[in-house]
Amino acid sequence: MVTSVDSDTLRALADPLRRRIVTLLARESLCTTHLVEETGARQTNLSNHLKVLREAGVVETEPCGRWTYYRLKPEALSGLAAELAHLSVLAQETADSGRTRPC
Repeated sequence: MVTSVDSDTLRALADPLRRRIVTLLARESLCTTHLVEETGARQTNLSNHLKVLREAGVVETEPCGRWTYYRLKPEALSGLAAELAHLSVLAQETADSGRTRPC
């Protein structure tokens, strides 16, 4: 069963720009300036999306001088991937068995 924490993660990843941010952060830690350059989004819009990702536990920050770097928290995605894989197995078992609840 998908937990509420995973629901927050799913909700955070539902937005296309946030998925793009996560994809970029999977490769390297980046600051807001880098993310603005890579995505073309406005800095304020990007900051709002990063806040959603931080609150969902998908990214974390690391101060570096006057900059703040963002990095992906792999454990957040690993947990979600495991839950989705489990649901996939259950769905396949249901499809294979033809199990249907009578009305």
